Amino acid sequence: MVKSIISLALLLVSVFLAFKHGWDTLNYKKHPESLKMMNELGITETMIPIFGGLTILIGILLIIPKTFFLGNMLNAISIVIIMALAVKSGNFKMVLMEIPFLIMPLVLIWLKYPFVKS
Repeated sequence: MVKSIISLALLLVSVFLAFKHGWDTLNYKKHPESLKMMNELGITETMIPIFGGLTILIGILLIIPKTFFLGNMLNAISIVIIMALAVKSGNFKMVLMEIPFLIMPLVLIWLKYPFVKS
């Protein structure tokens, strides 16, 4: 039961962050600091809506039990890509800040979808 509650809490945080980051990415023109950060990472303005849409798709996949694993895998891969781009640009502070967000989908995979019998 405790495992399910922890899994549910992490799932809710992951889904919230996916939707928030996806929405903020799609509305990058209202957030000049986000556009600056993405440009520093080497993400072109034409790629920004693709990343925003992918992030929202990840949030949707996390909610559905049958696509939970795929959503977490895509989430982890997208975080590793961000970390790699940050290393390439020399922004090691961002790499360190992303580590907890990389651990979260991996822990969710290990805990499995909450309230589904294994």
